[in-house]
Amino acid sequence: AYFALQVIYARRKYKISPPQTTGHPEFGRIFRAQANCSEYFPIFISLLWVAGIFFHQGVAAACGLLYLYTRFRYFQGYTTAAQERLGPLYASARLLWLLLGLAVAGLLAHFLLP
Repeated sequence: AYFALQVIYARRKYKISPPQTTGHPEFGRIFRAQANCSEYFPIFISLLWVAGIFFHQGVAAACGLLYLYTRFRYFQGYTTAAQERLGPLYASARLLWLLLGLAVAGLLAHFLLP
């Protein structure tokens, strides 16, 4: 919701009416940062849910909080300059891979171990 609000504020600031998605370069970065975060959100929620149910709720929650923090840092970096997003982007990708590993480990343990 925070990211979407930032897009709304940027639309007002730079006078860019929907459905336009281009205009001022700063608006473009804010819009893309929000869109990029939205694109990964279903993957994140799915992995968080499966890892929390089948592996461990606490570990999954900690990974989820770290992921949300790295995505917030990604958004902040991207709105400043496109290159500033890379560090948080790689960190959030590593956390998604970790959640995937936890989910797979939990599913394997649940269905294969007696």
